[in-house]
Amino acid sequence: MKKFVRAPMQRSARGVPPRKQFEGLRATELYCPICKASMPVRERLLLVLPEGDKYEYLCVRCGTSLGDKIVKEAPKPALII
Repeated sequence: MKKFVRAPMQRSARGVPPRKQFEGLRATELYCPICKASMPVRERLLLVLPEGDKYEYLCVRCGTSLGDKIVKEAPKPALII
């Protein structure tokens, strides 16, 4: 039986961590308990909050809310006059 060992986080030659592989994820299908199947979802802007925008995932067939996520905005640079 093989044992799998998690490799340590790889660093570049300068000691800087590697770049991010992605910025964010977007769900295309989620399990709907009403339809009892994995269904395509529609993403709807629910709230605009100080920490970011809150989106809700809705089932395309029945309209049930299947989840939500908060997309955090990048910090705005300070304007020096």
